[in-house]
Amino acid sequence: MEDGVYEPPDLTPEERMELENIRRRKQELLVEIQRLREELSEAMSEVEGLEANEGSKTLQRNRKMAMGRKKFNMDPKKGIQFLVENELLQNTPEEIARFLYKGEGLNKTAIGDYLGEREELNLAVLHAFVDLHEFTDLNLVQALRQFLWSF
Repeated sequence: MEDGVYEPPDLTPEERMELENIRRRKQELLVEIQRLREELSEAMSEVEGLEANEGSKTLQRNRKMAMGRKKFNMDPKKGIQFLVENELLQNTPEEIARFLYKGEGLNKTAIGDYLGEREELNLAVLHAFVDLHEFTDLNLVQALRQFLWSF
C-alpha cells in the first residue's frame, strides 16, 4: 500500500504503470470537473441576475409563446385558447389570422385543421387569413398554389 492507496500485489510492472497513469488521469479529471462546476456556478449566477431585470419579462413571454405554439401544434383550439388567456394574442379573427399567417413554429396541418373548423370564429379567421394574402398579378394556379402553401 503506497500513499494510502491499495495496490494489488499480483500486478506486473506494466500494469502498475498503467494503474498509476489511470490514477493520475483520474485526479486531473477531478480537478477539471471542479473547475467546470465553479464556472457553471458563476454562469448560473449571471443568468439569474439577468432574469431578475427587465429581460426576464420578455424571456417569460417568449417561453409562454413557445408553449402556446406547442399546444397549438397538438390541439389548435387549445393552443389559441392558451395564447388568448395569457394575453399573447387578442381574441379577434384578424389577430388570430395574422398569427397563423406568420406561422412561426406552427405545423401547417394544424393551421389547416383550425381554418377548416365550421365554427363562426374559425370561419371569420379563415376570411381574415385569406385577406392577408396578396394575389395581385397572379394567375389562378399561382394564387391557389400560394394560398395552399400557407397551411
